[in-house]
Order: sequence, then structure tokens, then C-alpha cells
Amino acid sequence: DAIEIDVDALSDGQRVVIGGIMEHIEEAGVHSGDAACSLPPYSLSTAIVEEIRRQTITLSHELHVIGLMNVQFAVKDGTVYVLEVNPRASRTVPFVSKAIGVPLAKLAMQAMMGRTLEQIGFTAERTPVHISVKEAVFPFTKFPNTDVILGPEMKSTGEVMGIADDFGAAFLKSQQGAGSFLPMQGRVFISVKDKDKPATVPLARRFLDLGFTIAATRGTAAYLAGRGVMVDTVNKVEEGRPHCVDHIKNGEIQLVINTVGDKVSQVDSASIRRTALVQNVPYQTTMAGARATLMAIEAGRKRKLTVKPLQEYYGVGTKA
Repeated sequence: DAIEIDVDALSDGQRVVIGGIMEHIEEAGVHSGDAACSLPPYSLSTAIVEEIRRQTITLSHELHVIGLMNVQFAVKDGTVYVLEVNPRASRTVPFVSKAIGVPLAKLAMQAMMGRTLEQIGFTAERTPVHISVKEAVFPFTKFPNTDVILGPEMKSTGEVMGIADDFGAAFLKSQQGAGSFLPMQGRVFISVKDKDKPATVPLARRFLDLGFTIAATRGTAAYLAGRGVMVDTVNKVEEGRPHCVDHIKNGEIQLVINTVGDKVSQVDSASIRRTALVQNVPYQTTMAGARATLMAIEAGRKRKLTVKPLQEYYGVGTKA
């Protein structure tokens, strides 16, 4: 349940400037190339962000980095852990560059050629007032036998980006860019592992407040109902028809939230995820992703999404 963090930084050997601190939306354990992420972080405390910043600068000095460096951290119970340090450019550099309006790769080349960051004109971290969300694009429709569950093996083949003034709207834009159009009304199907059941209660209540109805498999439904949440019980596939897959095929489900524990449950629920994919029903396989999805739907219900030039997000004088 740790939160994973990506940091891109630039150094000339003396001065270190943070390019961007990105909070992964999926928990640690999902490959960084597959995880959606937010710049700046959307849930970390100021103290944690400052500690991440301090450790990044210290690592750069100790490793004598000149050019770009990427560090991956995990945050668990208020403690920051270093997962890996890469003294090179990472796949997140294009995203960070567009998010902050600074061509980091170009500046890194100049630093490696001997120019200082002061000479280059990049001496302070650019913290944007807007939110940028990077989302992965997956080729699952081209590979019908591939499970959509995310893990340590990278499965994505591309990325998109959403920018807005708040996290919910930025995440909503990123989902649309990736081809996943979140529902603004309808029925949410929830089937989660035991460990995730407590987190479904506030989630389900917020969906109900938005006017959605909730359907769940027997175990999840019993847990929710026992805590006062209105929920319809639907059968698992092995419990007979009509079952949850039938409901998805019949267009009765508009959003799927499905987390799994052991290998057996992963195989048992694969048909749910596969059917959702084929039917173009948005799905989330982590609770963090489900919470982000809810925030996006709330943002979409409040107002219409708007588009404006990147220059308006950057403001005057942000180009290096």
C-alpha cells in the first residue's frame, strides 16, 4: 500500500534543480511505465515532499551527476524509502518538460557540455499551479488473451497527458485521451479482495451521492450492506446466470472496480475485466485508481471541461 514517487532532477555538478515530483496514482508494485501519475503530487504532505526533495539533491551530489537524474521513492506510513536511482534521463522527462514548460533534455545536454545551470537560466524548481496527469495507453484490445491486471511487468505502449486546474479534471482529461470515457451516471460494479473492502464503503457512498447505483458480488455486497450502503447483489460467474459478466454484456454496468488477491481469484475474475474491455466499459483494478476515477467523475459532474493553450498554463516568463 505504499505510494510510489518519481523525481526528475537536473544538475551541473554543483547546483541541483528538481524538474518535477510525480506521485503515482497506483500503489507501489505497478511498473512505473504503466502507472498514472500526477505533477505536482495530489495527496502527499508538504513535509514528505520536502524530504523527497532533500534526498534527491543529496543523492545527486553524492553520485556527482551532471545532466539528468531520475529517482524512484516509496512512501509508507510517513517514511520515505529509495527504490532506485538512475543517473540518466527517464521516460518521464517529456511529460515533466511539457508540464512545467521547460525543455529538460535540451538543458541537460548543455550541462553535460560544461555550462552551468546559472548560465543556462534554470536555477530554481518550477512548481506549476495547474495539475498535469500522465496516463498509460495499453494495447489490450490487440492481445485478447492478456489480462489487464497491472503489476511489475510493463504492458503499456504509449502515454497521454491531461492538464487542468484541479486533479479531478486533469485525471478525467487523461482518461479521455487514453480512450476511456468515464460515465457521469449509471451503475457501478464492485468486486474487491478482502483487504480492500473497508475502502469501498466511503467510495460507494460518494457514488450513491452522485446518483449512481451500486452492484457487487456476494462478499463485497454483504460487507457494504452491513455498513448501511444500498447495494444490489449479483452472481459470480460460477454461481449461475444471470451473473456479473452477463450484466456487463447487457449494458447494465457503466463502471467496473475489480481488485484481486491471490492467483486463483485473479484467474476467476479475468472474465470480468476482459468483458469490460471488449464492451468499452471503464474499469479500475486498484483502489487508488478507483478513488481517482471518482474524483474525475465528480469534477465532470460539476462543470464542463475546458481547453486552453499551454502558454496560458505556464504563464509569462516560465520558459528557460
